[in-house]
Amino acid sequence: MPLTPATTPLSRDGRLLFVTRAARMFSYGFLSVVLVLYLAGLGFSEGRIGLLLTLTLVGDVLVSLWITLYADRLGRRRMLILGAALMVAAGVPFALSRDFTVLVLAATFGVISPSGNEVGPFLAIEQAALSQVLPEDRRTGVFAWYHLTGAFATALGALAGGWTAQALQGSGMAPVASYRMLVYAYAGMGLLLAVFFAGVSMDVEAPPSAPMAGRLGLHASKGVVLRLSALFSLDAFAGGFVIQSLVAYWFHQRFGVEPGMLGSIFFVANLLAGLSALYAVRLARRIGLIRTMVVTHIPSNVLLILVPLMPNLPLAIGVLLLRFSISQMDVPTRQAYTMHVVAPDERSAAAGVTGIARTAGAAISPMLAGPMLALPALAGVPFFIAGGLKLLYDLLLYRSFKSSEAGTEPKR
Repeated sequence: MPLTPATTPLSRDGRLLFVTRAARMFSYGFLSVVLVLYLAGLGFSEGRIGLLLTLTLVGDVLVSLWITLYADRLGRRRMLILGAALMVAAGVPFALSRDFTVLVLAATFGVISPSGNEVGPFLAIEQAALSQVLPEDRRTGVFAWYHLTGAFATALGALAGGWTAQALQGSGMAPVASYRMLVYAYAGMGLLLAVFFAGVSMDVEAPPSAPMAGRLGLHASKGVVLRLSALFSLDAFAGGFVIQSLVAYWFHQRFGVEPGMLGSIFFVANLLAGLSALYAVRLARRIGLIRTMVVTHIPSNVLLILVPLMPNLPLAIGVLLLRFSISQMDVPTRQAYTMHVVAPDERSAAAGVTGIARTAGAAISPMLAGPMLALPALAGVPFFIAGGLKLLYDLLLYRSFKSSEAGTEPKR
């Protein structure tokens, strides 16, 4: 039976980008579960922790803006290696110092993920690189598997991080010292990623005949990308109130959940989130990308609002896991839609601009959520704010793009 575009195996570059995605998300997962516990163990208040997380995301915006806007011109492979080097540059001082200023600088200019999700320039450039080596009719499906790979890796990382910290503490190591070991491991993963990225071929680079891009690295698609970016920023601002490290801390404070159990919770949560991406592909073929993004996101956000209203730990975990089982169905559809509506030479920039918009939107929220978590009466408010704003995003997205499903809308 001859191979069709839908069954053709991934190229070596495609497989390698899946490996880098898995390695990176594993490291994000194991660090995010203990990150806030580590900072609290160093003696920082919830307010200062929230400020540090905000500055971390602000730094990600600045680094990602520069790297992704120039990636298509200076080389995608080269910029991915630079991003890996920044992981090392962030991890080492984060492990060695107790000084708040040093930690802020490391987090601001390095690539540390407080959420367990993608930060920095990697996702945007990898999406563009994958799109370069894929036929258009395979993108949604491959992006779904790409997302699933990351979700599984994040899940395993969360499980490994939580139980490693608990095992180290059980052997007599102080909690802060056990968390520090994971920070060192995070820096080591940056070195490994640099090796992997060095093995990517020139096939992933932007076409040499591409026209000169305008400001932001965009030309024909600038209008639609900016509209999408504004909406994605609102969604990310809402999500910043409930990033994984803050939710882990909320479970620790509200129910006394230990690191190992936290790792198990987010292991299952991220597995469910990854599997939901596969369901999204089938649904998108039936109702379209935009409708899939909205229809699945609305009940997910209602469940998010319900989490802090649960009277005990089993119910809170159950609602959280139910929410995760549908919460990420918009991710591969969002990525595929963005890649479809831009020209090939704009893909790194478009993914970068929309990704930066999301990171910028999420940057302020942890600083606002941190002080709320310090007060039992307000600890559930971040969930309410996040769910409410995400519902608003869903309605605005549908209103703005309901008539322009991928496959029918021309590249602008």
